[in-house]
Amino acid sequence: MSRSAETRSSRPPVTADDLDLAVVLAVDALQHAPSAAWDGKAGSLEWTCWETVEHLSDDLFAYAAQLGPRTPPMKGEVPFLWESRRPGGPANAIHADREAGPDGLLQVLEASGALLVAMVRTKPPHTLADHCYGASDPEGFAAMGIVETLVHTHDLTQGLELPWNPPAGLCSRVLGRLFPDAPADTDPWTTLLWATGRADLPGCPRPATWRWDGTPRE
Repeated sequence: MSRSAETRSSRPPVTADDLDLAVVLAVDALQHAPSAAWDGKAGSLEWTCWETVEHLSDDLFAYAAQLGPRTPPMKGEVPFLWESRRPGGPANAIHADREAGPDGLLQVLEASGALLVAMVRTKPPHTLADHCYGASDPEGFAAMGIVETLVHTHDLTQGLELPWNPPAGLCSRVLGRLFPDAPADTDPWTTLLWATGRADLPGCPRPATWRWDGTPRE
């Protein structure tokens, strides 16, 4: 058995606590940004840092909403209205009040994360809901929320010129859940950035396109 196969077969689960930690660490990192920096671009994205936090908040909210109905949808999303505030901006259901400033923006992020944490804690683990990368269970939606949080905080901290280096164990767990074919003997954070098209990995061409596999694991 290969090392990557061994890692996948014995992987530790992704938990609501993992998701909570990812959001807490992101908010703690982002709160040090100067107020004037939020309208700059978020790393390689075409969105501003403010828009990227709104998008991340919207991702977490949407994953929570997808798990929310008594019978979660299996053919599409819960039909909230997603709309962009400008051409080329992210299409969100969640938008933060600009008058609340960066503190209010990060409170929106924290609240959206808490909704998904609560849903992952309370939904039966066998629950399935639709996602365009494969119908998934609460653990899968937690892992998706963590990946969104870690990599978009990477985008944000590049734009805001802040340090960001999430825990290796957290990265390893979401790689095992969502990217089971990723290398298992490389730095987990660099590997997660590589798997999401954001970094080079020695010996592995950077993917031109990427997607995770959210389907439940045995």
